[in-house]
Amino acid sequence: MNDRMTTREVNIGGVRIGGNNPVAIQSMCNTKTDDVEATVAQILSLEEAGCEIIRVTVPDESSAEAVSEIKKRIHIPLVSDIHFDYRMAIRAIKNGTDKIRINPGNIGGRDKVEQVVDAAAEYHVPIRVGVNSGSLEKEYLAKFGGHVTAEGLVESALEKCRMIEEMGYEDLVISIKSSDTMMCVRAYELIRERTDHPLHIGITEAGTPWAGNIRSSVGLGILLYEGIGDTIRVSLTGDPAEEVRSAKQILKTLGLRREGIEVVSCPTCGRTSIDLIMLAEKVNRLVSEPKYSALTMKVACMGCVVNGPGEAKEAELAICGGKGEGLILKKGEILKKVKEDELLDAFRKELDQYIKA
Repeated sequence: MNDRMTTREVNIGGVRIGGNNPVAIQSMCNTKTDDVEATVAQILSLEEAGCEIIRVTVPDESSAEAVSEIKKRIHIPLVSDIHFDYRMAIRAIKNGTDKIRINPGNIGGRDKVEQVVDAAAEYHVPIRVGVNSGSLEKEYLAKFGGHVTAEGLVESALEKCRMIEEMGYEDLVISIKSSDTMMCVRAYELIRERTDHPLHIGITEAGTPWAGNIRSSVGLGILLYEGIGDTIRVSLTGDPAEEVRSAKQILKTLGLRREGIEVVSCPTCGRTSIDLIMLAEKVNRLVSEPKYSALTMKVACMGCVVNGPGEAKEAELAICGGKGEGLILKKGEILKKVKEDELLDAFRKELDQYIKA
């Protein structure tokens, strides 16, 4: 794994990205922002899942006004996503948003961008400059062969950053996203050579959880392994909490995050005599409960006596299945044998001991 690139540090409502700070996990609400109760409820659940920065859409005045009330009731930084109307960006800034996300190309010209920048500077609110392949300007399409390219995305993003820097503001984060995974990877590889602004990375419109997780894991895995990325979002068509869980797993798999419980389980085969698939799913849900969030350990869920005991030696706690029963092991040593329908409860009781310790 390459060392992470050195970028500037940006403070987003107390969460610092860039510099030597850990990669921060983001998500975005799918509620109507002006439905304060629903939005706050979703954000609080995302906080429990491990979200560190949350974004909401601000398409109208009622949403911009809701920002103030939402901020009072959550515990993580709030980012306002703005399209087309520069006035919503200014309202969100004045109502306490911690960062704004804009595409300077679609909010109405340089003079309007400058008004947004002035407000951001006055309130010390960072700006995320976002460029997506779906909205790449005609000039960059024409320059690079009439279609979207990684080079075009990079040129567009850098030009917008230069414009804002010329206005005297440099508290910027850059994102350049595409649903084409490898184009997205290439764009970030190119831009990291030309700027030291922190990079928000993600594969946009990645899809439903099954396909989206694969695309995001491939793209983000490559970038993070190359040392690129200061904050990430896994964009999925589904529950935002799934985005957070996926982001945590990607970071954990690469070794960029050590906290949390890692679950390993065997793929099952004809030797398996218990319902291991269901049991492994239950174990995954169990260890995701907030009360276990502070634990850093590996647990295993194995299906038979061939691989189970050996694999379990590498886990702090393990379940090893048999015929209608199973073993609970600790560091490879057998603690107890229990019936299949009692395995999860027995495992929970042992796991609880780590909280008490």
